[in-house]
Amino acid sequence: NVTPVRASLWGPLKELWETVDGAVLRRQPESVHLLDLQLKKHKPHFLSLYKNPPKSAEQREKVRKASTEGIAIQGQQGSRLLPEQLLSEAFILSDLFDIGELAALELLLAGEQQQPHFPGLTRGLVAVLLYWDGKLCLANSLRTLIQSRHGKTFTLDLSGELVALTTHFTDELMNQGLTKRLLTLVSEINVTREFERLQKERGLGNEKHRKEVSDLIKESRQALADSLFSWTCQSPLSKDDTLALIGHLETVTAQADGSLDSVNLALVMALLYCLDVSFVEQGTEDREDLIQALPMLTERQYVSAVHSRLMDGQPWKLPGLQAVCRLAWALFLEHASNMPYTLVEFTEADEALADQALLGDVFLFMKEGILGCESFAQEEFYIRRLHSLITDFLALMPMKVKQLRNRADEDARLVHMSLQMDSELPSSLRKDLDHLMILIGEFYSKDSFGLELGLEFWCPTESLQHTSLQGSYLGMALQRPPHKQVVLSKFVRQMGDLLPATLYIPYLRMLKGLANGPQCAHYSFSLLKTNGATHSDNIQGVSGSPVSWEHFFHSLMLYHENLRRDFPNPDAAHYRHPPLRGITQRELDGLTSFLQLLTTIITWSENARLALCEHPQWTPVVVMLGLLQCSIPPILKAELLHCLAAFGKSPEIAASLWQSLEYTQILQTVRAPGQRQAAGIEVELSEIESSCEEYPLTRGFCHLISTLVESSLPVNLGAGLRVPGFQPYLNFLRDSVFLPFPTRAYRRPAEKWEVADAVLEVFHKLLRDYEPQPSDFVQEMVELQGEQVTAHKPPGHSIMFHLLNDSPMLALCLSLLEEGVRQLDTYAPFPGKKLLESAVLHCLCLLDLALQKEVVFMDLLRESQASMLVSPLEQLLQGVSPQTRRADHIVNIARYLYHSSSNPEAAFQSAKILRRIANYPNIQTRLVGDFTHDQSVSDKLMAGFVECLDSEEAEEGTENGDGERDNVARIRHETQIHMLNLLITSLELKTPNLALYLLGYEVKKPVSSTNLQDPGVLGCPRSCLHAILSLLQRGTEKRSGPVLTQQAPHLAELCYQVIYQLCACPDTSGPTMRYLRTSQDFLFSHLQHLPFILPSNQIAALSQMSWLMKTAAIELRVTSLNRQRSHTQRLVSLLLDDQPHTQHTADGESGMEEETRSVSGFLHFDTVSKVRRKLLSVLDAIDFSQDMPELLQLDFFERAQIEQVISNCEHVNEQGHTVCNVKLLHRVLVAEVNALQGMAAIGQRPLLMEEVNSILQQVVERNRVRRSLSAKRHALRSWRSLVETLLTTCPADLIPADDRQLIIRDLLLDLHDKVLSEDAAGELMPIVAGAVFTLTAHLSQSVLSEQQQGAGLEVSSGFASIANSALHLILRKLLDFILCTGGGYQRLRAHLYGSLLYYLQIAQKPEEPDTLQTAGKAMWERLTAPEDGFSKLQRENLAIIESYGRALMEVVCRDACDGHEISRMLALAVLDRILSIDRQNQWLVYLCNSGYLRSLVESLRQDDAALQSLLTPQPPLLKPLYIYESKMALLTRVAKTGQGAVELLRCGLVAQLIECQVFDMVPDSDAHRVMRDPSGFIPSPMDRYRQILLPTLRLFQVILTSTTMNHQQGAAQVLQWLIVHADTIQSLLRCQELSMGALQELSLLTGIISKTALPGALETGGEVNSAAIMEFQGHINRFQRLCLSLLGRLAGSEQERLLKQAEVAAPGDSAERREEMEVAMQQVRANIMEYCQTLLLQSSAQAQFSICLFSPSGSEPAGRDGGRTDLSSTLPSMAYSRAPSLGLVLYLLKNSAADFFRFHQSHRQSLGKLQSLDQLPPEELKELCQGLVSGPGGVEKISSVQRSLLAKRRLVQLINNRAKLLALCSYVIETCLFVLWRHLEYYLLHCTPTDPKDSLMPGASLYRSRLTDDSFGGLQASGGRCLGLSRVSQQDLDLLKSDMAAGFGEALQRKLLEVEGLYSQVRSRYTFIQALVRRIRGLLRQPKS
Repeated sequence: NVTPVRASLWGPLKELWETVDGAVLRRQPESVHLLDLQLKKHKPHFLSLYKNPPKSAEQREKVRKASTEGIAIQGQQGSRLLPEQLLSEAFILSDLFDIGELAALELLLAGEQQQPHFPGLTRGLVAVLLYWDGKLCLANSLRTLIQSRHGKTFTLDLSGELVALTTHFTDELMNQGLTKRLLTLVSEINVTREFERLQKERGLGNEKHRKEVSDLIKESRQALADSLFSWTCQSPLSKDDTLALIGHLETVTAQADGSLDSVNLALVMALLYCLDVSFVEQGTEDREDLIQALPMLTERQYVSAVHSRLMDGQPWKLPGLQAVCRLAWALFLEHASNMPYTLVEFTEADEALADQALLGDVFLFMKEGILGCESFAQEEFYIRRLHSLITDFLALMPMKVKQLRNRADEDARLVHMSLQMDSELPSSLRKDLDHLMILIGEFYSKDSFGLELGLEFWCPTESLQHTSLQGSYLGMALQRPPHKQVVLSKFVRQMGDLLPATLYIPYLRMLKGLANGPQCAHYSFSLLKTNGATHSDNIQGVSGSPVSWEHFFHSLMLYHENLRRDFPNPDAAHYRHPPLRGITQRELDGLTSFLQLLTTIITWSENARLALCEHPQWTPVVVMLGLLQCSIPPILKAELLHCLAAFGKSPEIAASLWQSLEYTQILQTVRAPGQRQAAGIEVELSEIESSCEEYPLTRGFCHLISTLVESSLPVNLGAGLRVPGFQPYLNFLRDSVFLPFPTRAYRRPAEKWEVADAVLEVFHKLLRDYEPQPSDFVQEMVELQGEQVTAHKPPGHSIMFHLLNDSPMLALCLSLLEEGVRQLDTYAPFPGKKLLESAVLHCLCLLDLALQKEVVFMDLLRESQASMLVSPLEQLLQGVSPQTRRADHIVNIARYLYHSSSNPEAAFQSAKILRRIANYPNIQTRLVGDFTHDQSVSDKLMAGFVECLDSEEAEEGTENGDGERDNVARIRHETQIHMLNLLITSLELKTPNLALYLLGYEVKKPVSSTNLQDPGVLGCPRSCLHAILSLLQRGTEKRSGPVLTQQAPHLAELCYQVIYQLCACPDTSGPTMRYLRTSQDFLFSHLQHLPFILPSNQIAALSQMSWLMKTAAIELRVTSLNRQRSHTQRLVSLLLDDQPHTQHTADGESGMEEETRSVSGFLHFDTVSKVRRKLLSVLDAIDFSQDMPELLQLDFFERAQIEQVISNCEHVNEQGHTVCNVKLLHRVLVAEVNALQGMAAIGQRPLLMEEVNSILQQVVERNRVRRSLSAKRHALRSWRSLVETLLTTCPADLIPADDRQLIIRDLLLDLHDKVLSEDAAGELMPIVAGAVFTLTAHLSQSVLSEQQQGAGLEVSSGFASIANSALHLILRKLLDFILCTGGGYQRLRAHLYGSLLYYLQIAQKPEEPDTLQTAGKAMWERLTAPEDGFSKLQRENLAIIESYGRALMEVVCRDACDGHEISRMLALAVLDRILSIDRQNQWLVYLCNSGYLRSLVESLRQDDAALQSLLTPQPPLLKPLYIYESKMALLTRVAKTGQGAVELLRCGLVAQLIECQVFDMVPDSDAHRVMRDPSGFIPSPMDRYRQILLPTLRLFQVILTSTTMNHQQGAAQVLQWLIVHADTIQSLLRCQELSMGALQELSLLTGIISKTALPGALETGGEVNSAAIMEFQGHINRFQRLCLSLLGRLAGSEQERLLKQAEVAAPGDSAERREEMEVAMQQVRANIMEYCQTLLLQSSAQAQFSICLFSPSGSEPAGRDGGRTDLSSTLPSMAYSRAPSLGLVLYLLKNSAADFFRFHQSHRQSLGKLQSLDQLPPEELKELCQGLVSGPGGVEKISSVQRSLLAKRRLVQLINNRAKLLALCSYVIETCLFVLWRHLEYYLLHCTPTDPKDSLMPGASLYRSRLTDDSFGGLQASGGRCLGLSRVSQQDLDLLKSDMAAGFGEALQRKLLEVEGLYSQVRSRYTFIQALVRRIRGLLRQPKS
């Protein structure tokens, strides 16, 4: 970032002002010290106020050379070369302001940097602004410092330390001649002169620039004058300074209208405060010190100097001003004469001075010169000083007042006489008393601060009810009013006695002023009441004072009587005002004055309103309405209407006023049948007012209607005579007042806008109170004089209709908006500007309300199917404007944002409208076009938006912010909120949208191609994004953190949300994150201030953190993906370190060593004290407890119904929270209360309303709770996503394993502590559970990977870097969490079960390579070996789990049996895991005893139907399958212990499975190939079938293995299952396609069959009838036959073919697939051979009685072209076709031996690789990983550490696979040898061959028939040997022997013995192979018998 140029004339001064403002006005902590530093630094600036650095030749030379030699700029390193152009501008600037050349150059450079803040200005123009801004900052600082002094007038309540500092500093300045400097500057600085100079040098830009410059100059002059004023308010001036001030005032002149300008007013007030000693009477505690400091009371020469100066006869330029000063001095002397100070020689002169003052028309000047100044009413202390001046005069100079009155009486007589004689008025008339009264009236009628100072004129005579009305003077409630108050109230009363006619009007005007305010109005009402006569029957009304109600209303009635007689006939053609009879001009003025007084009193006092209105004789309302019908001047009618409006403020009066208004037909609403033309106000407007070009009556009428509409809107107005309703009035206002207003002529230009404003105000109120109802859209009829006519709709409906159509009304509103913005763009004052702004505001409000209500309006309209046509307003706004011929209505509305500084409210409404329009996506694209169409407009709009967001004055106020300033600040803040919401809404819509344009992204090119820059770089304008960032960045460099989060929490929250949305949206993410990272270092600077703590607004603080954390998560992910290591590193260490940080350098460039060392550098424990990890402190900031509102306690309403109503009023708001609409609820409840009838209800109404109130408060509280919970949820979610991103996506090596585990430990323990506390809210638990799950998963992963890398298993203390104790603690908390969730929250527990599984996985021993050496160790060695880390941890884990006892078991078992599917699966998995480590079998016992096991077993029957549905081609859901698999896994685990297996059998497991029909539904494998799921996620039907069958088979296998003791029982049950499903089983055994799945099925099936399908199995069946036994026998035989034929298929070359086939089918995962298939095939062979062996052994122990399974043929099967292998190659092939030959066994033996060596070698190689893993070449590593990483290029992405881990895992896999194959091979070899030996022994020793010569044919046929009837083993039952002696010929036996001898040769025997040496030696059966080989060899060597 560029360091800013701190131009000496601007930057430091700006900083000074910020410090002063922060210390004095904003009272920031720690600011006194900063202020002290700044003041010391800037003292020279204050001493030589506004003196510029001088020019010098040396500087000029330096600057001139800057273009060639460069120049050093203050605050920047090195020197810069500057362009010529810049230098020549610097010289111009230097001459223009007469400042040093270097200073001018700096200003220009600063101007260049600040240019983006001032779009459209050049650097020179910006420099002009900065120059004056610097001056203003200095003046403001001076003023504020002086205001902070301690003194006699006001106090700012600052700390003593600060006040001492500023007082000391300002005293020094004063002693150095500050006053004279200020006075000189005030007279020297002159806007016009400055402008001429600037104009000459082209130093003025557009209108806005001119206005800004003139404002700065005026404000700095004002601030200088205010500094002097503030000083004199607090402390006195010295003699010389006072005289200098008087000297300055002598030369002051007035403005054109006779008033002073605000600067001179400040100086006049300064002098008046100099001469003020009234505070002495107030008796404050420090009064004595203040008196001592007053030179006026202590220094003689001071008094004499001032006295002589003021007595001096020299006239001033403004005699009135001289008179004011003299009067003030006179009053000072008068005060002084009452004090114990001796100033006698002067005090006598007070009379003379006062006379001089009166001669100078002092009161007239005070009214015109002082009150006439605009700024007078804006300064409270001006008002207080003038008040004391007037009241002191009346109280201290009563004789003078008496003189004035006598003089006035005298003058009145003279006037009266001259009127009688018709002579000239005497010239010597003085109007001092008139002026005094009018001054009092004017002065007190404006009360902008609500001080009600006029109360001092009223002395409470009667005891009033209000205690506050006791004479509370200056806050002290006194019993007797003070003397001054008595004198003043006497003045008011006496002046009214015997009032001469000339004083009548001034006196009324004075009373009007003194009636201004609630209490004053009450007093004046009483005064006028008591003035009246007691008996009212005197017709002349002479009795009593003319200033009384009695007199006034009496006169009004008389006028009415007189004028009514002249009531003209409306049909008379000459309907003009007849010659006025009755009201002269003087009477008119008198009436007007009295009406104004009446209006003031009844406006303020409701009591007066009601009392007057209900007075039986006076009936003011009737009389006034009567007068309105008479012909009197419009001006009087207007006053009458204003007066009626004041009466209409009370709803009680308003209702009757409506009726009277209708009755008198002021606005003619009913036409008489024969009447030709209209009458009433309509005529007056069109004929009289238009021709006079003045419209008081119309304005009065609008005002009246506006007031009445607010109080009540009668529905049946005018019923009986016309269609009832307000419609005629609305039509008149719209068609006769509003629409023609632009075209009428106006004598006073401002009145045009007054009319518009008045009528628009009525429309605004009507629309504001309108809620569309279904009844508005139904055509209702009313009966009128016997016929049906359509009724009127409510007025709001009519306005809506006009606004939703292209009506003249809408067009006029829009053109008014266009006119308004055009006028504002000129920045010039014009008459009626305020009113135009107000009218524009009403227009904007109308549009906003219409947009707000149109949705409901249109919906109701659609439902009602009425024939009304309307268009949505947002579409009408896109229409073409007739003035500009462009569609620029919305642009015009948006342009008001550009004027937010002068018109905050219009900008606020404009933002609201834009935000409503932004909700419509189709309009957004059009808008972007409109906004960017014209470059200059586009720049202005952007500048407007940015200016609103940048607004300095915005503050998040409370609703009841006091004062105008607070209100404006709140409006500015709301505007910002609306604009951010506009951005948020737009960003969610498709591009291009408004937000992208406003935030500075490309709208015409792809968004992602945007290149964001700092403002001003590459011509990039300052956009809303810059504004938002600068809002957020304020204060980030300080310790306290971003200011915005504290000052405007809601605004900050939205700002963070916008940033998040930009980062999260794929289009904008790239550019935004780049910009935030590089030029702003945004995230780091904000995250370091987390957590944000805001006790007052917890919800907003949580939301701010949520958005920030979500953004941080994205940043971490992106930087990790892009390998921007240092960025990721900084954020990671910021969030996770527990060592205190060295504060980073501000520009984010940390030193190199910071980047290179990783987080582990922070973890040397001996270093510094620990700090809390940032992530944990954020978690601390989320309060898990939530106070819930208690239940409603209701006395009247029914609770259930109220709850129903509340839920009906709920809706989802913009943030997505469900909240109750409180306003709607209020309406519903109040309507309910109002609907109650009867006296009882009325009596209870207050109680009912109280209850309604309590319900509403409760609902508000509920809404808050919901918002709070939702904010907490949001924050937790964001926290979780940040944690997960940190752990998952950041490169693993950024957080070393040991730290990673400690971090996870801390996070887990803290999370658990929070969620397990008593008051944690249940709503937060699911998120916590999710986080716990992720964290445990990472912990487990981290520990495992650490072990794989060979770390700490040998360490005795702990298991890994994380100590065992920590692991135990985590386990305990986890189990507590599971238990505390109780019965509910099952889904939540799913996460916790997952966590528990991950946790238990830590103690699971990893797969170790089987080196085939281990068996060598003696049993004893193994038993005494030390316990390794795994088993220790496992044992301790189990102990902890068991310490929880039954409670935990109960929860897990219950979840496993029932509930949500995922929870069930996980609960089953947890049970499985615990059972596997539970050596004591406690859990198993519980499972069995509590019935959960039986329940699980029985549920299998219920699963059957669901599982069957899974086998349809298109399965519904796979859930049942997964649950079934989980159950079977658990049951298999149970069956692994003998006890468990027995239990399962007892529970009837097999019986349940026998009944399942799903096993018989084998899908057709080919039919559904077409229906395959393309993603491969949903398995094919055949695979699904296998997923059901295989677990069952595995379970049986385990049961058979476990139940060795009660083997028979298990085997019999399983055999039964096999037989019940025999068809299926046999079809599976015959299987054609031997795929992987089929081989798995076969390996399990053959395993089960080999253990069950045995002859002995039937004996246990007990009493089974023989038929069943026969059937069983048949099945068993068939199983045997199929198994043997299977052996034939798998023994030969089939194996190679199958493996090839597998490779072709799925080339990708061939390696592992091939290994699995090899294992499966070996397993099948081993099983079948085992089966053969068992059959042989079971049949008989000796060979001679054994059965034969193989035919005596020694030839080996030969594969034919890879086709089916023919098993018998000898001649009688048909004879032996059923039984496989012995040659097959030999073949199998050979193959197995060959395989064995192949596997053995591969095993050895892999072992070698594993031991030298580090030396392996990378190519080989890659190849090894390939098997474990899916997808192409997967291996490339893996880090080297990962790669070697994967390779290691793959090698272990290979080694163990080979070990398994070796075991199977050796087993097959052993069983083959045994089977060979038994058969050979039988055939060669015990078998008697048959001779084929006996009977060839019959024998053969018989033989054939026998073999077809039974199976080859079918003869077992009869006890004979299967192949009878007659069957085998001698030839066969010889052949067998020779074949066998050839096959079983030396080579094979050597091989077999080697196998034994290599493998079996290590196992125990030491010489089994050797013995068998020896025996077989012996058999084969036998000589022929």
